[in-house]
Amino acid sequence: MTSTKKDPVLVVFQLSGGNDYLNTVIPYANPLYQDNRPTVGIAEDRVIRIDDAVGFHPEMAPLKKVYDRGDMAIIHGIGYPKSPRSHFRSMDIWHTCEPIQSGTEGWLGRATRDLDPGKENVLTTVSFGPSLFRALVLPGTPVAVVDDLDNYGLLPGISDKDQRNKILDRFARMYSPAIGSSAVMDYMGQTGLDTLEGADILNKAPGMYSSNVEYPDTPIAKKLKGIAQVHMANFGTRIFYVDHGSFDSHSNQTGMADKLWKDVSEGLDAFLDDLREHDVSDNVSVLMFTEFGRRTHDNGSGTDHGAGGAAFMFGDAIKGGQYSEYPSLDVNDLEQGDVVPNYDFRGLYTTVVEDWMGLDGKPIVDGSFEKLPIFA
Repeated sequence: MTSTKKDPVLVVFQLSGGNDYLNTVIPYANPLYQDNRPTVGIAEDRVIRIDDAVGFHPEMAPLKKVYDRGDMAIIHGIGYPKSPRSHFRSMDIWHTCEPIQSGTEGWLGRATRDLDPGKENVLTTVSFGPSLFRALVLPGTPVAVVDDLDNYGLLPGISDKDQRNKILDRFARMYSPAIGSSAVMDYMGQTGLDTLEGADILNKAPGMYSSNVEYPDTPIAKKLKGIAQVHMANFGTRIFYVDHGSFDSHSNQTGMADKLWKDVSEGLDAFLDDLREHDVSDNVSVLMFTEFGRRTHDNGSGTDHGAGGAAFMFGDAIKGGQYSEYPSLDVNDLEQGDVVPNYDFRGLYTTVVEDWMGLDGKPIVDGSFEKLPIFA
């Protein structure tokens, strides 16, 4: 009997810069919210209500639609103990699952290795952006990094086919002898060969794609459309990575956050609609996170670095709703002026790795953590 079960696919969506939890999932019914947000607080009549206690940012209407159909989960109070409130260190912790010491292996690099231990597919993991995120790093594990799928490939500006093939052949002959000469040269040589192979495959994706869904003309929507194109091309990609920002709103937060969440909400809504239109949404789940929330009390123009935050999950397989608890805003419960995380992010990673991807979470997140019943 032939199995028709599709391999699960994970899209990780990074909100870089520290998204403001309190102005994203707004505790509008709590008077302490407006007390702490005299400048950047969102008026109650602008909040998109989820229930009698919390609601979404006004620009998140497209995602409220996703929430209402049961395909969006909110994870409250996510983080880890003793947040350093540093972008670099905090993101490093989220990327490597190492809150005590500096990590060297990305959690998704480990997941990629376990999904494809024989390195049979150089496109098992594809990252959309100009650089490789540390979450994806693991020596010897290939990851394709794409900045612009429409112009992706090696030497795309050379139109003469024979000339281009001659140069690419030179590249291949240059990389191959490096393998076996030293550990560093092994890594560089194999990376070069993997890049050649990945580029040759990925640049075919746009030509294989057709859709009636109109994406917004924004950078994040373009990246998400690229993910849809690669997913629909059936290259066997299991992990996608994308980022957007910066959400670092120390000043002029109101207009800045409005634009960011408008672009994120409209782009992600179009992406999910595109997958649904093509009947390829059932095996895709999206994990959205940020490195920390922001300070409970605003600074007169924006908000400074905080601790506890929110994460989100989207997809057909998600049991929509709210998970964990909204942290207390009471001044006696704050730490350094911040809401205190009450759910360890490694528990969410474990949930995704084990209950969605079908892998053993413990070696990937380096421990055992409480899971959430997010997947149907």
